[in-house]
Amino acid sequence: MPFPYTKVLVIGATSGIGKALATKLVQNGTQVVIAGRRKENLEEFVQEYGSEKVKSKVFDVMNLEAIPQFASEVISENPGLDCVFINSGIQRPFDFANPESVDLDVFDQELITNYTSAVRLTKAFLPHLQKQPTQTAIAFTTSQMALVPMMRCPNYGASKAALHHFILALRTQLQDGPGNVKVLEIYPPAVQTELHDAKHQPDLKDGHLIGMPLQEFIDEVWAKLTQGEEQIPVGSAKDIFEAFEVQRQGIYQQMTEMLAGLLKQFLR
Repeated sequence: MPFPYTKVLVIGATSGIGKALATKLVQNGTQVVIAGRRKENLEEFVQEYGSEKVKSKVFDVMNLEAIPQFASEVISENPGLDCVFINSGIQRPFDFANPESVDLDVFDQELITNYTSAVRLTKAFLPHLQKQPTQTAIAFTTSQMALVPMMRCPNYGASKAALHHFILALRTQLQDGPGNVKVLEIYPPAVQTELHDAKHQPDLKDGHLIGMPLQEFIDEVWAKLTQGEEQIPVGSAKDIFEAFEVQRQGIYQQMTEMLAGLLKQFLR
């Protein structure tokens, strides 16, 4: 089946997974709006593929108070928007065995980028998606570390796990409407992007070579998106997902049904 959405916003599209995903969308005939901090990267992308196929908007997800205005402008300029990819993410190492080395400002920046901004963007765009007469979607890039943490990056794993739990609850809440909003989650393994490069994790040697080749990753993601899958674990994330996440989500569904029954007794 073809990709079902015609006008897609990709947030965090100036590099890495977001840029590769936006490229794949454009190459397959989808109208794209790309957003991110680096104006020059956005302009280069528009020049490469043409303003008739791509629009761009400079935005930093760390600017939480500006998210409602950002969403309002994007929707006003693109009333046919039917899919939003929330992809922004950063990864930093923290060693709490050496507390003096932990920069809590950097810690907070990572948490806001990976989790808090995603929640606020969801709230900002959902009303528009819910009002559309056709199926719409909101999609998130989490991580295999949303399922299993890594000692080196405790905050990254924790922030992605928080987002993953939010996504599970969001999908359940939206099942009964209003609208027809699908909730998608992509679980990357380590992928060869600037997430691990010398600028962002200078203690790593050739960090940008860590993990799965980016194009290989995007090709697999795209194949599953066009098959209509809502949860897309890739590479080693697939092994982790199949090992226990399917069972864990089954338990979540059982608990949800049980709690729904209990709440009927107490909610007015």
